[in-house]
Amino acid sequence: MPDRKTLLLTGASRGIGHATVKRFSSAGWRVITCSRQPFPEDCPWEAGEEDHIQVDLADPNSTIEAVEEVRRRLKSGKLEALVNNAGISPKNEDGGRLDTFSTDLRAWGQVFHVNFFAPVVLARGLKAELAAAKGAVVNVTSIAGARVHPFAGAAYSTSKAALAALTREMAHDFGPLGVRVNAIAPGEIETDILSPGTEKIVETLPLRRLGKPEEVARTIYYLCTPESSYVSGVEIEINGGQHV
Repeated sequence: MPDRKTLLLTGASRGIGHATVKRFSSAGWRVITCSRQPFPEDCPWEAGEEDHIQVDLADPNSTIEAVEEVRRRLKSGKLEALVNNAGISPKNEDGGRLDTFSTDLRAWGQVFHVNFFAPVVLARGLKAELAAAKGAVVNVTSIAGARVHPFAGAAYSTSKAALAALTREMAHDFGPLGVRVNAIAPGEIETDILSPGTEKIVETLPLRRLGKPEEVARTIYYLCTPESSYVSGVEIEINGGQHV
C-alpha cells in the first residue's frame, strides 16, 4: 500500500504504547515499534518482526543507530508520526519513590537519556522524513512534570518537565517545515506500572476513576491526524480533572 501512513512508536509493549499500536493499526497505519526487547512472538498486532527495531534508548549510540535503521525501512522517505512514549521511573528497593537525595547519579543520567534525550535524537534524526510527510510528533509527558507526585521520583518528574519544555521548542523549530509537535500529559492511567496507593488518589479525582490506556491512545491519534491540523506546541492533560 504505497499511501499507507507510518507511525514510529517507542515504548510499545504495554499500557499506553500497546493501546496506541492498536488504535493506529485499526485505522490502517503501519506501526514501527522500538524497544529494548526483541519482537515478542505472542504480540497481538500484525506488524511482525519487520516492523520492530531493538534499541536501548538509554544508550545514545544505540539510539543513533536506530535512526538509520528506521530510515532504511521507510521506503517512501516519509514518516507521518513519531510518538515518544518510552519512559523509565526507577524506584527504591521497596518500590517507593526516589527523591532528589536518594536517586543514584547514574540513574539520573539513564532516566534523562530514555525520557528526554531519545526524543531529541529521534526527532532530529528523522527531520527530513517528518517534513516530507508534513507529519506530527507527540511527546508523552506526565502530570508529574508539573507537580510533586507521591509515586513518581525526582528524576522521572524533572525529565518529563524538560520534555514538556522541549515540546514547545520543537514546535517552534519544526513548524516552518510543516511538522506539528505536541505533548500529552497522562495522570493516573490503568496500567501495570501503577503504584500501590493509587486508589487513594482516584478518590480525589473529579471523575473518580482511573483513565484507560485507549483513552490516551485516542488523543495521541487525534494529534497525528488532520483533525488537529492547526494544533501545535500544546500539552494536553489527560487526567480526569486531576490538574484542577
